[in-house]
Amino acid sequence: MDVQAWTYLIVGITFAIYIGIAFWSKAGSTKEFYVAGGGVPPLANGMATAADWMSAASFISMAGVISFMGYDGSVYLMGWTGGYVLLALLLAPYLRKFGKFTVPDFVGDRYYSNTARTVAVICALFVSFTYVAGQMRGVGIVFSHFLKVEINEGIFIGMGVVFIYAVLGGMKGITYTQVAQYCVLIFAYMVPAIFISLLMTGQVVPQIGFGSKLPDGNYMLDTLDKLHSELGFANYTDGNKSRIDVFFITMALMVGTAGLPHVIVRFFTVPRVKDARISAGWALIFIAILYTTAPAVAVFARTNLIHTVSNRPYAEMPEWFKMWEETRLIAFDDKNGDGVIQYVKDPSKNELTIDRDIMVLANPEIANLPAWVTALVAAGGLAAALSTAAGLLLVVSTSVAHDLFKRNLFPDINEKGELIVARMSAAVAVGFAGFFGIMNFGFVAEVVAFAFGLAASSFFPAIVMGIFSRRMNKQGAIAGMITGLTFTSAYIIYFKMIFPELNNPDHLWWGISPEGIGTLGMVLNFVVSTLVSAITPAPPQDIQELVESLRYPRGAGAAAKH
Repeated sequence: MDVQAWTYLIVGITFAIYIGIAFWSKAGSTKEFYVAGGGVPPLANGMATAADWMSAASFISMAGVISFMGYDGSVYLMGWTGGYVLLALLLAPYLRKFGKFTVPDFVGDRYYSNTARTVAVICALFVSFTYVAGQMRGVGIVFSHFLKVEINEGIFIGMGVVFIYAVLGGMKGITYTQVAQYCVLIFAYMVPAIFISLLMTGQVVPQIGFGSKLPDGNYMLDTLDKLHSELGFANYTDGNKSRIDVFFITMALMVGTAGLPHVIVRFFTVPRVKDARISAGWALIFIAILYTTAPAVAVFARTNLIHTVSNRPYAEMPEWFKMWEETRLIAFDDKNGDGVIQYVKDPSKNELTIDRDIMVLANPEIANLPAWVTALVAAGGLAAALSTAAGLLLVVSTSVAHDLFKRNLFPDINEKGELIVARMSAAVAVGFAGFFGIMNFGFVAEVVAFAFGLAASSFFPAIVMGIFSRRMNKQGAIAGMITGLTFTSAYIIYFKMIFPELNNPDHLWWGISPEGIGTLGMVLNFVVSTLVSAITPAPPQDIQELVESLRYPRGAGAAAKH
């Protein structure tokens, strides 16, 4: 069978599994819809958390970014991995002990204010829709190539699948679907990585392979540096970004991870606080498998690509090249008319344009692996994108139904009515997700980085201060969230949408790119919230006692008395 036939078969089977799980685990109550009934085992929750967190940005785009950026791409590895550790150790157990379904619910109760809850809902919607735009874009890229449809048509197909298991199953359906999706995505990521590592270096472990020698006796990274130098690019192992920009991007990704509402809510699906810690540990192990492999995949893909296309006649390009051309994600412009592809850094001479989001998907084809491996990677990319998209859409529906309707607008609404509103909100959110995916604000990892910046500048300070500061009050939290979100959004919109030509170190503030501006937004949030809290009344005594109790295990106070 050819690649397309294998893709139809493997993707069809995985989709049937996802939809079957959605019908099997259909939510029958608001608790099942919001937090899967609170009875998910830690191991399953760890796998679901890993799938929820490892989005299309992790599976499709991160290795692609690293393959083009080289050393500079390490900010994504450091930021996202470090952020998960920060979330697991600093926030998750305390939020689970607080016992609320959503981040807006935590903010509303901790800061004893429906206004704070509403601001948190707005922040959640901003973050979620920015994040989900990247996921739907990833879905469109996969479908456009493997199913021979336009990217926008691929996005519509993905919307249909997400609609079924997110609207029907809620968190219960999404959780068990994500367990299956993790198995698919990690298998799909590791199989080609192992095959290519064996072919290129003789090493079965990709993490060892990309630091090993090639058959010619040279180390792979030395060979890639040499290839880059010959084509006019900077050495692959050298960085071009300023130190301050690397710091700001890494920090924004770290604290943004710790403020992501769709990841935080996963820790409410387990029975106990202890289980939240255990599931966080399992998730870190499952995440590390992919994240330690991504640099190897990036190096393999970059090396094979350069060997395949550079200074080669266009007429001799393999079938995969022509197929990706049909999606317009690879383009050849024969500037000198010699029919030979000239791939160099100099834009006046470079004849090849490559969308970095295709690197992981095209990697098995570039390496000439069997067709079923290529189809497996397509299924893995879809699993990664759809799992995160579903989690984000659930955050949107929960924020609207529970935090806006139930807690603010219609407090007397019954459980059946709330569940209907949640499902309607999820359906509407699917439509918006598709729209944002079609808009195409940038490559997947870049768009997702913006979402992390928004989470860092809005949620993270409010959550941290809500847990660790008795003095932080509602006025401070509200002012901080509005300041951080407004500043970060304005900076991103200005340099990415209004004046993209100014998005370079000469015009950016202190050389900080839009992907890293969330760090400065977070600092502003902390400063504003602290100052406003200092000049306004302290929280009620019961709130201060609640904050104090959050940081101690149950029974610790009684034990201390004896």
